[in-house]
Amino acid sequence: MTISSPNPKPFPTLTSDEEAEGFVASSDLTQFDWSDMKRVKFEFQPKDTSVNLRLPKALLDAVRKRAEADGMPYQRYIRLALEQSLIA
Repeated sequence: MTISSPNPKPFPTLTSDEEAEGFVASSDLTQFDWSDMKRVKFEFQPKDTSVNLRLPKALLDAVRKRAEADGMPYQRYIRLALEQSLIA
C-alpha cells in the first residue's frame, strides 16, 4: 500500500476485535504509516495429520533461520513452502 499522507500518523494500539473494526470503519487509512506492516496469512484449516520427515541438518538449520527471519515457526514455514510449490 502506498502512503499518500506527507506526515503519516502511527497506528493506535487496539486491544479488541471491536476496537479494530471500529477503527477501520471510521478512519481514513491513507493517513497512517504502513512502513512497519507485515503480510500475514491466516490458517483456517485444521492440522489433523502429521508427517515425519528426515532432512540433512544443514537444510533444517537453513529452514529454521529463514523461518525466524520471516517471523514464523519453522514447521509453518515448511508447510507454506509445500503449499506454494503446489499452487505454482
